[in-house]
Order: sequence, then structure tokens, then C-alpha cells
Amino acid sequence: MHIGHKSCESWVRHSLIIPKSHFPSLDATPPSVIAAMCSKVPFISNAIMKATGCNSFNLLINNGAAAGQVIFHTHMHIIPRKAFDCLWNSESLLRHPLNLDDEKVSQLATSIQEQLMVSDICQESKNEDFCSSKS
Repeated sequence: MHIGHKSCESWVRHSLIIPKSHFPSLDATPPSVIAAMCSKVPFISNAIMKATGCNSFNLLINNGAAAGQVIFHTHMHIIPRKAFDCLWNSESLLRHPLNLDDEKVSQLATSIQEQLMVSDICQESKNEDFCSSKS
């Protein structure tokens, strides 16, 4: 695992947690690697917050091009934050709740539960013919 620092703009510095083995996306990364990466977050984020004088951070994974992934090698961003830093434009706007009625929420929850059950079956069977990544 590699821990690096990145500067996107002169005022935005953050750190990356990068596995040494190549995985193009989070869903292609073995759970043990993800667990190892996540296990480093408390230690590294505490050091970052102390060093930067921040009291908060964002933990970010861009997974897929539509989510903003431009480097197709799994990695996590630890972004130190201060109140009202307005790092993202959307933070300067009022947040609005999603406009979903109870029926839509229930349908979404059911769909997610079904996908999780398919994933559980895949994990138990380890049968690639049965488990499609495009479920």
C-alpha cells in the first residue's frame, strides 16, 4: 500500500491511499485489499488533521468515469476540511432533501435488498457462471 500526497490546486492538498497491486475500480478490488486500505484511514486522517489544523475530512473514492474517476487504479482520497471552506460549489448552496415518496423509497430498498441477496449467493457459491457482474 502506498500513501501519497496530491495537490490539485495550490490551496487544495490531500492524501491518497493506493494499493500496490493494480485494480481498475473499487468493484474489481478484493475485499481484503479494501479492508487494509480502510484500516489505515483513522491513523492517517488523524495525522493529516493535526498537521493541517483541520477538524474534519472527507473520505472519497471516485468509482467510474461518471463519478469523476480519471486514474483507473483504485485509490482513496483523504481531504482535510475546515468549516465554510467551500471546497465544492454545492456546499455553498442549501441542501435539499430528495423528493421521494414512501412507495419509491420502499421500492428502492427492496431492489437493493434483492441485489444484496444475489451478491450473497455469489459469494457463497463462487460460481462465476451463476454470478454476473451485470446483475
